Amino acid sequence: MKTILIATDGSDSAREAVELGLELAAEQHARPVVAHVAPQVDVVPSGDFGMTGAQEHELTDYDWIPLEEARTLAAERGIEVETEMLRGDTVDELVAYADSLDADLIVVGSRGHGAIASALLGSVSRGVLHEARRPVLVARGTGVPELVRAAS
Repeated sequence: MKTILIATDGSDSAREAVELGLELAAEQHARPVVAHVAPQVDVVPSGDFGMTGAQEHELTDYDWIPLEEARTLAAERGIEVETEMLRGDTVDELVAYADSLDADLIVVGSRGHGAIASALLGSVSRGVLHEARRPVLVARGTGVPELVRAAS
């Protein structure tokens, strides 16, 4: 294994994916690359009657936090890591970037900051599993939300 692409959005699940991806990279002497996908556009209200428009998303410090956290985790473990800010649709960008890197493995969290955070498998992890033409590892940690645990 030469290259491992690790996706992050800053969520607890993504942090687990980063930790697992870094651990695998260290064990396999592989190059870890952590990527975060920021939106290309923001939907904004534009007038009455529920009309909306779009404007280009300007990157802020908030967008860079997931990559900074990944760098910190890697540094704590003595692992050199590359980071990449991608723009656009999360699934499409991650899969295309994995292809451009010729990644041997894509590591994603089981759920992120999506609208249904309690889902057992989030839309991004599901999309990457469906679209990728290379192995995908979904890090499903023990951080199960209280509501899900209570329902069990």
